[in-house]
Amino acid sequence: MPPKNMSAVFLGLELATDQLRASMVDENLELVGVDAIDFDTELPEYQTQGGIFTTPGDAYTTPVEMWIKAFDLLLEKLSKSYDLARIKGIGGAAQHALVWWKASQMPALQALDPRLPVYAQIAAPSLSLPNTPVAQDTSAHTHALALEAALGGPDLMAARVGTCAHASLLAAQLLRVREAWPDVWARTGRVQVASSFLASLMCGGLVGMGEAEACATGLWVHGAMPGANGQSHWDEGVMEIVGGNREEGRRIWAWLGDVDVSGGRRRIGNVSRYLVERYGFDPDAIVTPFTSDYLSTYLSLCPSPSDAVLSFGPMDAMLAPASHYLPTRLYNLFPHPAQDASEKRRYVVMLTSRNADVPRALVRDMYTKSWSAFDRLVAIVPPGGSIGLDDKLFSFWLLQGDSFPFSHVKGIFRFETGVKVNEFRDLRANPRCLVESQILSFRVRWSRILATGVLGSGSGRGRNANSTPSPISGQQKRAQTSPSPNNMGLSFDPYDFAPLPVRILATGAAANFPSIANLAGDVFNAPVLVPTTQIDAAQVVPHRNAPPSGFPARAALGGAYIARWVWGKEKGTPAGTGRGGFEEEVRRLLSKRWAAAGGAPLRTNVNAMGSSSKAGSAAGSGTSTPYGHGGRSTLGATVLVEEEEDEMEEMERAGGFGLGSGFGEGELRMRTITSSTAGTAMSGSTLGEAPSTAFTTPDLSTLNTSTGAGTPGPESAVPATPTALTPVVAMPTSEAETQLGLAKVAEPDVDAFMSYAAIVPEYCRLEGLLVKSIV
Repeated sequence: MPPKNMSAVFLGLELATDQLRASMVDENLELVGVDAIDFDTELPEYQTQGGIFTTPGDAYTTPVEMWIKAFDLLLEKLSKSYDLARIKGIGGAAQHALVWWKASQMPALQALDPRLPVYAQIAAPSLSLPNTPVAQDTSAHTHALALEAALGGPDLMAARVGTCAHASLLAAQLLRVREAWPDVWARTGRVQVASSFLASLMCGGLVGMGEAEACATGLWVHGAMPGANGQSHWDEGVMEIVGGNREEGRRIWAWLGDVDVSGGRRRIGNVSRYLVERYGFDPDAIVTPFTSDYLSTYLSLCPSPSDAVLSFGPMDAMLAPASHYLPTRLYNLFPHPAQDASEKRRYVVMLTSRNADVPRALVRDMYTKSWSAFDRLVAIVPPGGSIGLDDKLFSFWLLQGDSFPFSHVKGIFRFETGVKVNEFRDLRANPRCLVESQILSFRVRWSRILATGVLGSGSGRGRNANSTPSPISGQQKRAQTSPSPNNMGLSFDPYDFAPLPVRILATGAAANFPSIANLAGDVFNAPVLVPTTQIDAAQVVPHRNAPPSGFPARAALGGAYIARWVWGKEKGTPAGTGRGGFEEEVRRLLSKRWAAAGGAPLRTNVNAMGSSSKAGSAAGSGTSTPYGHGGRSTLGATVLVEEEEDEMEEMERAGGFGLGSGFGEGELRMRTITSSTAGTAMSGSTLGEAPSTAFTTPDLSTLNTSTGAGTPGPESAVPATPTALTPVVAMPTSEAETQLGLAKVAEPDVDAFMSYAAIVPEYCRLEGLLVKSIV
């Protein structure tokens, strides 16, 4: 139970792929409550895996009926553990998905009977598409490309609707349903994004989407676009293409409804009468705009103008503040989802990669015995997979159709000395080369978007304040002409780190790997910070994207922060009347909390299993957290306790990158300041239940040599005996960062940065060959 006082509480909800999560904070943004419903374990009747159904091919769907039942169960849980009358504001976020309502059975949310659960009153017959595609679904990729071609190609499409083709495009999903299931199309009367659906359940009435999500549909013209005259609107021409004719295009307009273009700093309604009578909510509690999960996670981290948020997961994403609305095919661009109407318009730029967790899990299963071994190989193998300067290794794992520039590229591609090969000579280079490729892709794409001017003048990134000196300081600055002969044909200087982010704020399970955190810091020459909530959670379950029981979800926290922000404005508190933006006011609240608490760090969990403290530690976050014991995640069997030295000796016997090569244990200990530097063997664990979300494990039998994958022979494959991953822990972190609940987990190394800068031209050359289908 939360402390027995009558201070206001703010609830944040997150409808994730695998769980429906709730996080609660007080007026000072201190965590006071956490709960969740795990779809696989608490709703086993739906027989989902990780909250989704997978079928042969590219389809990933989830039952909407399961979301409704989870909503009932979560509120039942919360009402038994907390005084819901104290909740004054509710915000939230949801995964990228659609809810299709039947025209003949539109839900009467405003007339629900408080004696019955929502599930009993809004059943599956109300839905025209019971199982809806989720973000991992790529079955509409060809439809997205067809729509892009109809609009004149990626550049013209981006100039018109602000985005180019990708499989999750709402317009492409609509087009696929019209062509594949005309009966579903005919009986549909309303379509909502998942965040609006969740907000509707809270308000007791259908809610439209915010402009940030509308800009991701491929159907919306933002007011800053040329020719829009400052008025944002749905594009009737694109809707006509998707619907097949003008009449069906107008139906789509009616389905999607009006869009909230206010900027997000207002209530969209009050909590419904049903929730007041059934669960005891305060009838004056406000509901604030809900948004997408990745944008809500971004908001929870309060990035500065010179930061970048690197979110690892089923789809990796890199987000950063943007000053201008200048859409191109190079990135996705959204209006900032939490800004006052009086503010100068701000935006969020996002780079994405669909080939994220799945390739990492596949490489883990093919080449190592555990996530621990995967982490150690990434740490020990030299940059580029080789000590030599001219024989670097590169790999591109493009298992799913991705966004530009890999829209038409699919397969597994490896290169040694610039030549395509089926497999590396030393198989243990695969984990390192995969992660390098994933992070280098973001580094290269970041450098390419700088020329567009979307990041504004702040993209100079204030490197004068960085403690790491430039290796070319004192030398004459290279001309920024594009392309420069000195840059080997690139449009940017790979050795110039001034335009890169000052800090990397990382989230997701992959950020718990010391080797991956270090690699990200080296590629961007920037410190890597991770939320203390995640660091402490990683000591319990290091390889899950979903937080363990008792730990908050970042997207849910972002929703709670928005609720607090909007409530403060309406109440007339200093937080509400301040002239700063959302991030500035959240920082002010956390600074106030820090002073009142005497410098105590933010609480990272509430009664979490395996955690003896309600408050995280700054410099040693998670180091005193005991390990529990229980079932392993969906990736494997029971966790076995093994000596890490035995694992390394086995790698050594196979030859390659062991201690004798000069890139062994000593280098790892020197570069990775984590609990693994103690040199002791530790046993890992998970919670007692069987978690539903780790990295999705692909079916290895689907790979063949035609994709360039190669199959490791018995002599090269490492036996699948899992060991425990030792996750990152916090390094000494500044007070300002600790106040925000962030902790440093990796420092940049300028020499390592230069090593990666040297291979960027070759990476770009090989990327170009793949895009042009030359290999």
